[in-house]
Amino acid sequence: RRGPGQVGYLPAPGLSRGEAARRARRPGALPPPFPNGWYRLLDSAQLPRGAARSLSLLGEQLAVFRTQDGQVYVVDAYCPHLGANLAAGGRVVGNCIECPFHGWQFRGEDGKCTRIPYAEKVPDFARVRTWPSCEVNGMLLVWYHCEGVGPTWAVPEQREVATKEWVFRGQTEHWVDAHIQEIPENAADTAHLAFVHGPAILGGSDLRYTRSKLWDFMKHIWKAEWQPEPEPNEHCSRLLLQHTATIFGKHVSLMDLTVSARQVGPGLVFLLFEHAFLGRGIILQTVTPWEPLLQNVVHTIYYQKNMPAIIPKFILRAECIQFERDITIWNNKQYLPKPLLVREDSGIQKHRRWYAQFYSAKSTRLPAQQGLDW
Repeated sequence: RRGPGQVGYLPAPGLSRGEAARRARRPGALPPPFPNGWYRLLDSAQLPRGAARSLSLLGEQLAVFRTQDGQVYVVDAYCPHLGANLAAGGRVVGNCIECPFHGWQFRGEDGKCTRIPYAEKVPDFARVRTWPSCEVNGMLLVWYHCEGVGPTWAVPEQREVATKEWVFRGQTEHWVDAHIQEIPENAADTAHLAFVHGPAILGGSDLRYTRSKLWDFMKHIWKAEWQPEPEPNEHCSRLLLQHTATIFGKHVSLMDLTVSARQVGPGLVFLLFEHAFLGRGIILQTVTPWEPLLQNVVHTIYYQKNMPAIIPKFILRAECIQFERDITIWNNKQYLPKPLLVREDSGIQKHRRWYAQFYSAKSTRLPAQQGLDW
């Protein structure tokens, strides 16, 4: 796990790395910071029965709790009585969460207050806002829509994960100091693959050293094609990646790998791996905006349980190195609403048109300077 400010920053005397990056970034016209869609809250294992968690993300303060029968609910964290945080010391009682301040109990299903210990009657209007949520692929997700519209699509279940044909083999967590749209846009920016991800992973993730002649004997070669999906899955897109490698100019067939990456909404990616000898598996990538320009990115790998664990662990490590190279770019770049593109960059504009569907007319927008100093 990598904490905020640990990866992808350039040194600046007297300043934290995150602060230096934010100060260096010039104000620009940013898209809305919170696109509409499903977002990861927690892994399922992080919320046992009878537990409650307070989470601050998507510009909201949420209380997430699991009842003794295993049902998960998400509600606004602040009690409408006097504003106490329901998940900061509150108990799970039946299918309700109890406020730690005065004992008011709110039902997870609809947010209605069902009990006030010292009152003869509970007002009908006493309730907290509830949020649509789901539990799938070993994680808890919440549906966010700036206008309160309910879910318009469901998070697909990965069959092999549900049936335990593929088992958990590791996880990485990173924080990215950038707008959420920058991260999936990489899929359509196929030109960056050779320059950023072509140098050998042996060179690590620090872009100052990845092109060192010391590692020049090995190269990664990528072929990529990105396309949006047609209706009824217009909220999805696909990236087909073919990877191979050369060592001293010789093709190494053992490193041939096919990756099919399916983006589902603004914050979920399913990266399916297939290798002729080393089996199949998936990396689930989730991107959740904790702040307008702070993204929590988690990669979780599931792999065939009959394959040695070292194989998926190596794949996850290689993916981590390549991802941290991207983080250095994101943490220190400016979002350009009208970038200077050449014909070979056409996929970037195509991706921006596709991604625009996750914004609404009423989506929250930040003044440029506010977006920088959050």
